[in-house]
Amino acid sequence: MTAAWLVAILCVGVMGFAIQRGATCTVAAVDEVLTKRRAHRLVALLEASLWVAGGLALAQLAHLAGSMPAGYAVSAWTVFGGALLGLGAWVNKACVFGAVARLGSGEWAYAATPVGFYAGCLSVMPVFSRPVAKPLSEGSPLFQVSTLFAAIFLIFVLWRLRPSLGAWRRPDRSGWLRQKIWAPHAATVVIGVSFVITLLLAGRWAYTDVLADLARAMEGESVNLLLPMLLLTALYVGALIGGLSAGRWQSVRVSALQVLRCFAGGVVMGWGSLLIPGSNDGLILIGIPLLRPYAWLAFASMFVAIAAAMLVQGFLGRQVVRDGGTV
Repeated sequence: MTAAWLVAILCVGVMGFAIQRGATCTVAAVDEVLTKRRAHRLVALLEASLWVAGGLALAQLAHLAGSMPAGYAVSAWTVFGGALLGLGAWVNKACVFGAVARLGSGEWAYAATPVGFYAGCLSVMPVFSRPVAKPLSEGSPLFQVSTLFAAIFLIFVLWRLRPSLGAWRRPDRSGWLRQKIWAPHAATVVIGVSFVITLLLAGRWAYTDVLADLARAMEGESVNLLLPMLLLTALYVGALIGGLSAGRWQSVRVSALQVLRCFAGGVVMGWGSLLIPGSNDGLILIGIPLLRPYAWLAFASMFVAIAAAMLVQGFLGRQVVRDGGTV
């Protein structure tokens, strides 16, 4: 095990810690838009993409970026896959980020989500026929404007960190890590920076990619899983430490219905991820920062699908109440 591996494992653990502390979740972001008419969580998710993009642009200028994950051509399957990803997240009541956060808080039913995701990656072929996504041969558009983007990003960093540096000088700074809930922006900054370091040290990595690779290995493909599995373990350990250290961890009683819901949501998200290809962690932390159109389109489709499901659920609930029933 090299020093680079150890640093990458530590960074992914920090990522899991931040995901849990920030309650990072696309489903929560959609709910905030619909119920509170604000987009703090959505903007924070996209800010994580911005930090990854800025970090990669700086790495490119320093000749540290190396090869980046391939992009994929846009097709109708991109939209359909994004919609399935959103539907699965709605069934699960959390996206793949949110499932990590909730498992870190002791909601053990969410252990069924990655199991379901893995099962979805195994079972997608018998369910429907899907074309193989066409990888793009050209490099990321980000690196074509890396100098300009890096300059703008550094200005953004100074603007974003100025309030934080002022807060750090105050006497209560030592309580930041002990806070039960981080502000969405604080969490996603840590997620973005940690992910950039991991990507540069360990190559392409998203925890749903590990589950998909594991499914491919079960189907006979040759996949190196040692480092990815170590990173996956570090992610969950970091989330559990986040819950324990904040006093948010409490073992929640698990019902068969909750486990079934989480498993089914994971299966549908697995289907969607293979069609795009990529789940929302890969879209937010790889595809969107690299300015890949398929990732932007898939994430938008996911967001709309979650919103539509929530609106239909709310409408049906109001109808039941109006008819004299109970919800």
